[in-house]
Amino acid sequence: MSASSGGASLVRILTLLSALWLGDCGPGLYLASLRPAVRAVDRAREAGAEERATYDYYFALAHLDKAREEAAESAFQDAADHARVAREHAESAEAASRAAEPAP
Repeated sequence: MSASSGGASLVRILTLLSALWLGDCGPGLYLASLRPAVRAVDRAREAGAEERATYDYYFALAHLDKAREEAAESAFQDAADHARVAREHAESAEAASRAAEPAP
């Protein structure tokens, strides 16, 4: 076996490993979207959004549940999209809730 054929084999192996690694980005994309969404929902709840900004808060919860459902079915792009929507509405719910807080 010559050195050049060994080098070619190594290149093929590295290419295959790279393709396998990059093909597994779906769960990472979902998790990167899920964490901020969960934190945003928690902040909205702490701000009283369950009572002061019910539409956005419960819309965020519904999308968070749907994100988890899609991830369970390995539909990671859809899951990430639902997590993004959940985060956006949770942030709106938190802002609305804080704006509706009674003055001290």
